[in-house]
Amino acid sequence: MQLDKLVPSEYSNVVAVETGEDTTVIFVREGDKVTRKELDFRPYILLNTPELLNGSKCDFETVALKGEAPLKSVAVFPDVTQYLNAIKFMKQTSGFNQLSPNAPFRVVSDHCQQTLIEHKFRLFRGMNFGDIRRMQFDIETLVSDGFDFPNPTRPDDSIIIITMSDNTGWEKVISVDNMSEKELLEEFVKTVQERDPDVMEGHNIFRFDLPYIETRAKRHKVKLNLGRDNRLIKKRNSRFNAAERTINYTRYDLYGRHIIDTYHLCIFYDIIHRSLENYGLKYVAKHFGVSPEHRTYIDGKDITPAWHNDRERLLKYALDDVRETRAISEILSPSYFYQTQLIPLKFQDCVVRGNATCIDAMLLSEYLGQRQSLPRPQGSRQFAGGLTKAFEAGTFKNVWHCDIRSLYPSIIIAEKWCPARDELKVFPRLLKELRLFRLDAKDNERKAKDSHEKGFYNALQTTFKILINSFYGYLGFGQGTFNDYDLAERVTARGREILTMMLDFLENSGAKVIEMDTDGIYFVPPEGITSTEEMEKRVQDSLPKGIEVELDSTYQAMFCYKSKNYALLEENGEVSITGAALKSRGLEPFQRVYMEKLMELLLHEKYEDIENLFHDFYRKIETREFPLTKLAKTETLNDSVDNYKKKMASGKGRRSAAYELAAASGRDYRRGDQISFYIIGDKKKVAVVDNSKLLSDAPEQRDENILYYLTKLADLHKKFAALVPDDRQPGLF
Repeated sequence: MQLDKLVPSEYSNVVAVETGEDTTVIFVREGDKVTRKELDFRPYILLNTPELLNGSKCDFETVALKGEAPLKSVAVFPDVTQYLNAIKFMKQTSGFNQLSPNAPFRVVSDHCQQTLIEHKFRLFRGMNFGDIRRMQFDIETLVSDGFDFPNPTRPDDSIIIITMSDNTGWEKVISVDNMSEKELLEEFVKTVQERDPDVMEGHNIFRFDLPYIETRAKRHKVKLNLGRDNRLIKKRNSRFNAAERTINYTRYDLYGRHIIDTYHLCIFYDIIHRSLENYGLKYVAKHFGVSPEHRTYIDGKDITPAWHNDRERLLKYALDDVRETRAISEILSPSYFYQTQLIPLKFQDCVVRGNATCIDAMLLSEYLGQRQSLPRPQGSRQFAGGLTKAFEAGTFKNVWHCDIRSLYPSIIIAEKWCPARDELKVFPRLLKELRLFRLDAKDNERKAKDSHEKGFYNALQTTFKILINSFYGYLGFGQGTFNDYDLAERVTARGREILTMMLDFLENSGAKVIEMDTDGIYFVPPEGITSTEEMEKRVQDSLPKGIEVELDSTYQAMFCYKSKNYALLEENGEVSITGAALKSRGLEPFQRVYMEKLMELLLHEKYEDIENLFHDFYRKIETREFPLTKLAKTETLNDSVDNYKKKMASGKGRRSAAYELAAASGRDYRRGDQISFYIIGDKKKVAVVDNSKLLSDAPEQRDENILYYLTKLADLHKKFAALVPDDRQPGLF
């Protein structure tokens, strides 16, 4: 596949790009060798008019852009100093900052994005995922007596082991058994320079490993020159959005390298799949089936940290950490790697920037490449979304699912719609070409001769799918240069019309429609219909040209609870559950497990076993047979603890058990962190905020509120009473 037909690139095999005062350095990999090349770097600012810089005393050249969009000039500066002086001047004289959508100027603050656009190249072009060098690392630490968690500021909480590996199969373990902590850190730095990876990987390294290494290195006056050209590591406060959550973190950067935190990759994976209970390395490794068989767990918790006195065993398990990290990255990283071949951003930024931002970067690149003037973003507003509805509740046999392939992108392409301010019509062209490339990649995946080739094309088509499905979302993106809320509203309205056409056809054909969401319908086929191919063709013929349907799945049974909340019994016997009401993170784990088992019984119509299930869970709670981890609720801190305290002090806040526990703990909890706690007391109804305890503070003598949890179980059990046939109602309902 020739990506140059979609997005041209002047250079191939570029694994990193860095900008300086007036120079761009690119690093090119050929096998085991990395060479560097220097290019000019002349930073620029988009302007409404060059007169904005009158009186600035800055040295710059002006490039006029075609068209009449508001930003129709580019001021090009000889170096970063002049560029920054100009930004400062315009902020003072215009009264706007560079983030304001109404500002008469626009700053592309990412200098690497600027140089990738201006010099017309993309990272990793011409490379496969296996061609780059990825190094994984992990640390093991000591904890001072009397403390639960390691703290790098305490003298005795030292790093005792650093494990490393890379995707060539090389592995290394260094420990304080034969060197001091200072020498261990120096050896780590030396090894990174010798192996010269393009990417550094670890799990939760932005929050734990890198800050810990940094603090201990300062203590021993060890320079962390982990970047290429012997450059020191850099850091800054940053954040990213993950669905409804905002994650604050300390971002680290290495000159000439990328840093990928697999913890972040797991967060983004879970937004789509909603299948992870937590993001801990051991749990995630087990989830993906890459955890070594010799791991030892008690109540689901890895006991490796307790083995500091068994050094040989600890060394072995520490090495497993980097192996697991490497395996997880090989599952979750490739789609971002191939996005980087198309988008003018660093690998590290393609992970955290968000799909809409990535699409905006592609559109911006096209416009600047053609020297075309640019609009400002529209102000955001609300608009109607997709059509979702549950028609029936209960259990149904022989359920089919008919899906409209990429409904919203298909509508945009079929209707030849384009954002109003996209004068060059780049948006529909990119969308159409990405769709064709995805079909080509899927075709190549089917024809692949071996697993390596199949994996390559799967990662490529997944990348295209992610981008294609994000084009509609871009229309309603507040910072999108070409956002268009009127068009977004038209797309969803047309989507509702098409889905209603499908619904009407199915109902008129005698099908029993159970549930429909944005782009698909679950139904029981009409009597006498056994061929999915025949049904697919009949549905396809009822819909407008350009809209493609796929009768993609059939199921033994479906349990529908309410709209967007259901369980499916796959043909192979597996059960999949969808919907927050059935698998919400706000539920305690025992409730989620109970509902999973209850769904299985309902799907198999084993109604007589429901009473036994209830008694089993009741007994395990009453006798404290369940581990506390099954009873503890986990909540995410969507704000900082300090902000919570300020809101409470002002009388504007609402008390929260998670925040109260975090504030009282004395630990460094931040926005985006998760708090696990359970309920204590001896009454079935208690104020949660006043009767909560951190799971990590649980005493050896169990003290959970048994009546509280038994009541929760009974309430949950009764919710499903109406969905069991009257003649099969267990006595407990």
